[in-house]
Amino acid sequence: MRFPDDAPVTAAKRDALRERLARLGVDLGRVEEQAVKAGGPGGQRVNKTSSGVRLAYALGDETVAVKWTRERSHALNRFLALRELADEVEVRVSPATSERLRERERVRRRKDRARRRRTSSDPPAERTAPPALEPPPRAPAPSPGADAAARSADDT
Repeated sequence: MRFPDDAPVTAAKRDALRERLARLGVDLGRVEEQAVKAGGPGGQRVNKTSSGVRLAYALGDETVAVKWTRERSHALNRFLALRELADEVEVRVSPATSERLRERERVRRRKDRARRRRTSSDPPAERTAPPALEPPPRAPAPSPGADAAARSADDT
């Protein structure tokens, strides 16, 4: 695979990705690239073009695979997939410097903190159910004999 120099991103982002790949020791020659069709909305444009990218990289005894189909541009999808691949490799190779792992840990701590607030040692306040609405009063049903008496009065 060649580096996506044609991607419509800033030169600073391209240089940062190059530096990161070099730091992680990712050999672009060992990255397998495959063009795939994107799914989802887009109609004929999505169904006919293979603008998505699937990357696979052998890392020791495991293979790291990334699929990216979010953008319409193949070059941009290639760049973003390569950046995602770098994230996945960094999680496995260097967890101490992984920004993704730090973000996961930060989110996990935030959720734990919220969970502790909800389940504190204080007993929960008793909740009372709203008063049940009573159905409106019904009119009394006419007796069966009253109906017959009304008919006989009409006949006379």
